[in-house]
Amino acid sequence: MANPTALASVRAALSMPRLAPFDLHAGNDPAGGLQLYEWNIHVGAAFFQTLHTVEVVLRNTLNDQLCAWHAGLGLPGNWFDDPLGLLDRRGREDIAKARRRLRTQGYPITPDRIVTELSFGFWRFLLARRYHLSLWVPTIRHGFPHLQPPTRPAIAEPVTRLHQLRNRIAHHEPIYKRDLAIDLDDVRTVLGAISPIALEWAEGNSALPGVLGARPAPVRIPLPRCP
Repeated sequence: MANPTALASVRAALSMPRLAPFDLHAGNDPAGGLQLYEWNIHVGAAFFQTLHTVEVVLRNTLNDQLCAWHAGLGLPGNWFDDPLGLLDRRGREDIAKARRRLRTQGYPITPDRIVTELSFGFWRFLLARRYHLSLWVPTIRHGFPHLQPPTRPAIAEPVTRLHQLRNRIAHHEPIYKRDLAIDLDDVRTVLGAISPIALEWAEGNSALPGVLGARPAPVRIPLPRCP
């Protein structure tokens, strides 16, 4: 932003405490700090676009496996009714909240609506160690036919990191200090483990490569010379 008055106005609107870490990373240059802040917005938006696909594909594959397993056991209702009492308190509360939100909004409480109402965090925790024997081994591992190695941590760990990234972006927190190349690898691991074709489609619709390549160069502050 070339206009000093406009630069000062925008910086004041965003607040100095918010911009201070960006300024420091940009060598205490106000224009450079704002430029890095702008890039942080762009890369967050690009990741959010890709995380949309990750979340939808992940929840669909988990739901598909749980539905098939539930039906195969001949259990009544739906898997999220938890007739075997396998879900922990947090999981049951998440499902109850989803039902209440749908009821409050006047929507019919259908299986599809409940699945879409459950958060990324709910699906992430279905991959936790506590569900290894009860859910991973008998059912949800089959939702990741291309996972290598075919172990629960190999998918749980990248999903956890992507959930944390998603939350940082959703709360407008900086992500420029993260190793975003690892985050992109996590996206590829999760989608590739479920469907390489879905991964190829997502990459074809992603703005991430271009945005990542447009990151402002870091400013190196010269060290003072010894007398």
